[in-house]
Amino acid sequence: MPRVLVVDDTASIRFLIRTNLELAGYDVDEAVDGVDCLDVLKRLETMPDLITVDVMMPRLDGVATVTAIRADRRTRDIAVVMVSTQGQAADIQRATEAGVDAYVTKPFDPDHLVVTVGDVLDRTRARRAP
Repeated sequence: MPRVLVVDDTASIRFLIRTNLELAGYDVDEAVDGVDCLDVLKRLETMPDLITVDVMMPRLDGVATVTAIRADRRTRDIAVVMVSTQGQAADIQRATEAGVDAYVTKPFDPDHLVVTVGDVLDRTRARRAP
């Protein structure tokens, strides 16, 4: 079963994402912001297959979080889906340059997010296949 780490400072958004991903068959962990995300990644024995991350968060924003994830050899290959209210072309470009695999703008259709997560995981698996 694929494992997803959901990173968002809004509890109701974490709950919405978690619930829909669990209904789709994913194991889900949560983090409340970028600092917590990096701490969770240090503690986990098994890395998640994908991380969803918000942009606007206290302590460490989503772009800085993705940059840190990509800089660490243990986490650099984890797929990342940015989920944010920031939907301007410049926001998406910054996220893409940081290394996100997909970008979903809030408010989002939960089914669309689940499909996006599945598509990104499929692409990630295809890249790693021999």
